[in-house]
Amino acid sequence: MTQGPFFKKIMVFAVPLMFTGLLQLLYHSADIAVVGRFVGKEALAAVGSTGSLVNLFVNLFIGMSMGSGVITAKHIGERNSGKTHDCVHTAILLSAVSGVFLCVLGFFGSTQMLKLMKVPPDVIELASLYLKLYFLGAPALLIYNFSASVIRATGDTKSPFIILSTTGLVNVLLNLFFVIVLKMGVAGVAIPTVISQALAAVAAVIYLCRLEGDCRLKIKELRFHSAEIKAILRIGIPAGLQNMLFSVSNIIIQSNVNSFGSAAMAGIAAGSNFDGYIYTCTNAVAQTTMTFTSQNIGAKKYENVGRVYRICLLCAAMVAISIEMTGFVLARQITAIFTKDAAVAAIALQRMRFIMPFFVFCSLMDVGGCQLRGMGRSVEPMLISLLLACGLRILWVFFVLPLNRTLIFLYWSYPLSWGVTFFVLLMFYFRARKDFTPADGNG
Repeated sequence: MTQGPFFKKIMVFAVPLMFTGLLQLLYHSADIAVVGRFVGKEALAAVGSTGSLVNLFVNLFIGMSMGSGVITAKHIGERNSGKTHDCVHTAILLSAVSGVFLCVLGFFGSTQMLKLMKVPPDVIELASLYLKLYFLGAPALLIYNFSASVIRATGDTKSPFIILSTTGLVNVLLNLFFVIVLKMGVAGVAIPTVISQALAAVAAVIYLCRLEGDCRLKIKELRFHSAEIKAILRIGIPAGLQNMLFSVSNIIIQSNVNSFGSAAMAGIAAGSNFDGYIYTCTNAVAQTTMTFTSQNIGAKKYENVGRVYRICLLCAAMVAISIEMTGFVLARQITAIFTKDAAVAAIALQRMRFIMPFFVFCSLMDVGGCQLRGMGRSVEPMLISLLLACGLRILWVFFVLPLNRTLIFLYWSYPLSWGVTFFVLLMFYFRARKDFTPADGNG
């Protein structure tokens, strides 16, 4: 990761990461598609409306897993065996403890949180059941994500892909069996997700235990190392809080969507599902930016920092635009996968065709934030996201939306917040890179 040319290496690293993310996304997509076609619009609305609430809590800890990946990559770049060992064992133990905490919080707080989101009475019971079952899998979810972050820090993105390709297939098959054959409804899509996450966590831990080198996991040596946990949290907590802030703004938007009724909830759940595929693919490029930048800074190859960022911005734009065009052209066929209800399909189609042309700005914004985290700057992108991406959406919902209370006007909050936030992150990058400019000025 510290020697060019970088384009091929970035793509070799990013493409398996894209497929890994896509397979992980299939967990939720399979839930949406199965309940939408075989259970009904209330079940579709219930599962779809939980996404922003799940992300509110899960994303804090996923951000912490990003911190473990950044610090591990940095130590690998420094060739510091002792710190690499300590970081790996601290990260995995942290994931287990965090997972148990999230499980308890989510299981016992789900119903009350859904009420605060104004989920309609015909949906809230099903949504609560789905959430409670989903959060039972939180320990496995976090153990897998922390483990995968460590594995990717070594330069290996293929192994997490292999793990999720297997467990993702298990999830889809169990979804169909539990819902169509056993008629378990919403529970029939939640339980397979938990099972699949558990299998992925076990496989990732076994892989780390068999790994050769400094990142090898030894269960008996799991303990918190103060220096490493501070370093992980210094990067991870701001990253996680940034993700949470996006989720808070999305929850506010979802609460407004809920006020339009269950048909709108179901339609937006179906229509927004495709967003995740664009985000997942371009987020793989963003994660690549962070990992490559971390290793180069650890190795003091500062001249590579700017090159990595420019290539990753280009790659993210290319990937986003190509998928956006596909989604725009095939919007009607895509929405048909998730619902047979004509009213729900119309809302889903409307949202897809509005959002698709603008999503590239979200992708560029994501790369910008990860670039700064890879440079060790995690607080700044969090604050920028708080003030701009999240702040603009909240202001839009409370002060602008009442002027024209329609779904289309609500959707405008997304592209405006993405574009402004990316521009500010880009300006801050030019300021931050001065700290890493080598003497020859090629940063």
